[in-house]
Amino acid sequence: MNNSGLTSIIILTHNGLSYTKQCLASLMEHTPEKIEIIVVDNASSDGTIAYLEPLSGITLIKNNENKGFPAGCNQGLNKAAGEYIVLLNNDTVVTKEWLKRLKWCLDHQPQASIAGPRSNLVLPHQAVRQVPYHSMEQMHKFANEFSQKNHQQGFQASHLSGLCMIFKHSLVKAIGGFDERFSPGYFEDTDFSLRASIYGKKLWVANDVFIHHYGNSSFKTNRTLQIKTVKNSEKKFKEKWNIQDLSKIAETAEKEKPFNLERHYVPF
Repeated sequence: MNNSGLTSIIILTHNGLSYTKQCLASLMEHTPEKIEIIVVDNASSDGTIAYLEPLSGITLIKNNENKGFPAGCNQGLNKAAGEYIVLLNNDTVVTKEWLKRLKWCLDHQPQASIAGPRSNLVLPHQAVRQVPYHSMEQMHKFANEFSQKNHQQGFQASHLSGLCMIFKHSLVKAIGGFDERFSPGYFEDTDFSLRASIYGKKLWVANDVFIHHYGNSSFKTNRTLQIKTVKNSEKKFKEKWNIQDLSKIAETAEKEKPFNLERHYVPF
């Protein structure tokens, strides 16, 4: 099988079936490229499995327990056959030409190894504040105009959100997968970004890609748990990299160079 140009899209689910349906529908509508979809389900109890099982064109990995985001991502990476890999939250809605434009970043920006979009709810440096839309129809109109206005524009960042990120399979071979010490989630994407930077690669925010994010659907029923999880993962990240201030991520990457397999590679 020739996997040149193939993109493996990895989506993790833990309930949130209504979001997953919207996400998959948007992928089908706005992704004409050659793709495979890998869904890793972390023990959903809301009918997600029953909905996904009969769908054609989807590889489904069913976990009997919630293994967390990093471990689920690694399961997806082990199944992925594509030259390109996309991590995509199940509570997102993708838009016209999203994948084409993200792939352009990796293929045309020198040394770019990971690229991510802009969104309404994401890390501050990727966020578009006060978006003007109030419906999905309006969102798609806004996203299209936003893309046209910012065609092939972007900027370098110190880290990117796992909300939606694209990288080549070759990067995973070089730096490894996602560090499962950050389970159940948060900061595994920052850690992955940092290791790519130590490897000598750049991270790119695509100004001409906007996707909608509903936001933290897995944690919405328990805001206290979400805050606790974020704080715990932030603490683990700071301890791992001996960093006190998250604004020093780029500095830390420079200090850690060159890439050391024993210290920086994460088996998966």
